[in-house]
Amino acid sequence: MSSSTEQELRERIRDAAEERFRVFGYCKTTMAEIAQDVSMSAANLYRYFANKHDIAAECANKCMAERTAWLRERIRTPGLSAAEKLRAFVLGTFEYTYERATKEPKMNELVEIVARERNDIVHHNIKDQCALIAEILAHGNHTGEFAVENVIDTARTILATLTLFEVPIFLPLYAREEFVQTANNVVDLLLKGLQKR
Repeated sequence: MSSSTEQELRERIRDAAEERFRVFGYCKTTMAEIAQDVSMSAANLYRYFANKHDIAAECANKCMAERTAWLRERIRTPGLSAAEKLRAFVLGTFEYTYERATKEPKMNELVEIVARERNDIVHHNIKDQCALIAEILAHGNHTGEFAVENVIDTARTILATLTLFEVPIFLPLYAREEFVQTANNVVDLLLKGLQKR
């Protein structure tokens, strides 16, 4: 089997597993069910993934890459100032988390398991998010809106302040409108510290 065909099969397995995780949750999904969904034996499935956790890690990588691409598209909307880009990033972070958590609540279980067991995936996601924020800060420095001395460290600090809007377990704490207002308040406070004086 060619490597491209093998990769396509791995993607089919991952997508079938992701669909099961969405509907039944991670813990109630078995390797045998995933194998059945892609019309193969469970024994054959183990040729492509060592275990269910490895499939979950692939699903998490895909989901995080989709989220990063979605946020990247938002902040690269033509004509936005750096301040508008930062607001789009923060509000987009909350919006994406809220939509996924409310429409696909079983995926929260997958997120928690992957975050606990595969912190390399989480760190990769953090690096991607920091890169997007750094892009916004560099744009602000270039346009004269911001005066940020260390773009990378500042991006990391900003990302740390966004945990409330990024982690699904916090969503039951407040109504959606309260989260949006808090996110806007956080952006206002960040902008005061970033803007050129």
